[in-house]
Amino acid sequence: MKKTIPFLLAMVLTACGPTDTPEKKDVPTVEELASDPVRLKELRQQCKTDRATLGDVLCNRVAEATRKRFHGDGETPYTPPKESPKF
Repeated sequence: MKKTIPFLLAMVLTACGPTDTPEKKDVPTVEELASDPVRLKELRQQCKTDRATLGDVLCNRVAEATRKRFHGDGETPYTPPKESPKF
């Protein structure tokens, strides 16, 4: 009994460790997707209809590239108009 508890504890701790997921080599980077708007648009449609086939890695990169194209680099400061709008 004394040998079983440490063995079970070691098994549980080993099973709970982080898993290494190999990155797919054929998945384009966010920068590549952001620089090609036609391909980005096609992949966005495919991710909407068939995310399970494309995979989460690709669809997450497509979403990040879309965000990057929409927001830019994030360096542009907000400059409000000098005059407030008249409603």
